[in-house]
Amino acid sequence: MLKSKLDRLIKVGRLSIAWPNGEVWRFGDQGSAGPDVAVRLESSFAAAKIAVHPHLYLGEAYMDGELTMERGGVFDLLDLLGRNLALREAPPNLLQRWARRPLALLQQYNSQRSARRNVARHYDFSERLYRAFLDVDLQYSCAYFARPDMTLEEAQTAKRRHIAGKLLLKSGQRVLDIGCGFGGLALHIARSADVEVLGVTLSREQLDVAKRRAREAGLDGRVRFELADYRALDGRFDRIVSVGMFEHVGKPQYPKFFAVIARLLDPKGVALLHAIGRMRGPGLTSAWIRRYIFPGGYIPALSDVAPIIERSGLWLTDLEVLRLHYAETLRHWRQRFLANRSSLADLYDDRFCRMWEFYLAASETSFRHGGFMVLQAQLSHAPDAAPLTRDYMTDADRS
Repeated sequence: MLKSKLDRLIKVGRLSIAWPNGEVWRFGDQGSAGPDVAVRLESSFAAAKIAVHPHLYLGEAYMDGELTMERGGVFDLLDLLGRNLALREAPPNLLQRWARRPLALLQQYNSQRSARRNVARHYDFSERLYRAFLDVDLQYSCAYFARPDMTLEEAQTAKRRHIAGKLLLKSGQRVLDIGCGFGGLALHIARSADVEVLGVTLSREQLDVAKRRAREAGLDGRVRFELADYRALDGRFDRIVSVGMFEHVGKPQYPKFFAVIARLLDPKGVALLHAIGRMRGPGLTSAWIRRYIFPGGYIPALSDVAPIIERSGLWLTDLEVLRLHYAETLRHWRQRFLANRSSLADLYDDRFCRMWEFYLAASETSFRHGGFMVLQAQLSHAPDAAPLTRDYMTDADRS
């Protein structure tokens, strides 16, 4: 079954599979240009599992050492598969979308209790893990490559500046950062203007790091971090920002999320949502990603989100699509992780490191070939809460 599927799939590039008995399968046009990848499979059982459910068992086989790389790395394998899938993949039809709805609701319900548990499974690892591949500011979200030759640090600085420019910060404002991560954006906002910032997270590890950084920067008088669910917040804020958190909300909670934004945002306030999106319409989270990386996670299509925003009563005052910026971000992360992998040997075993490498590689190929991008949506109650042209965003970038 695996051989039949790969015969139909591989049209660009070349793939070889070696078996313990010395047999080698070859797929694709051996004389054509494109990725040239060779792997070894240790058993026919592993091959059968991959054939039946590749979205789960390909990653598991790599984690467990049942699939090893003989030519190229795991990114090259996933890049090869992604290129070929992109040639034949079509958006789901209406019947497929309706069939997915009950499963999506079950996978993404994300009550306050389950949301905290899901966040802990990904974010409550050692700070050393994240320092092994992130930039010095620990930005665990898409960078902004205003120039293709930017370093990761430069692109993450540009991202923070780009977002701050869209927030139109003014002295004396109260700012809420939902899903504040390690605190870098909140600290940047506080440095950019004389404002007070509240950052909330469900990760105890992130909370500890963010509080320490605020103290070290001398900003803990204006920047507070709390362990809190966005649904439990009260008060009014002039500005609300959420970066890289919406992917954990879950589609059933979208009405609640935007209702909370509408309730907390000042009548003349501005909110900015930065989140991964998909261009091929609603789908399902990869089974491997859901099991090992982001339980309860979901990448929305714009068609998932726009109707909810409309019903919330909020204006969508600006929408920007960032294409391939996250692919480049993930390339930097993957290269840094591989370069620093040995430094984590006392914390994480080989299986965990293979899992993390597969996660970074699979994510990068999703942005290169799978129709993933990043959405930045600016929201407000009032149509005149932001200038009527986008010049101020460019001015902020260039300042």
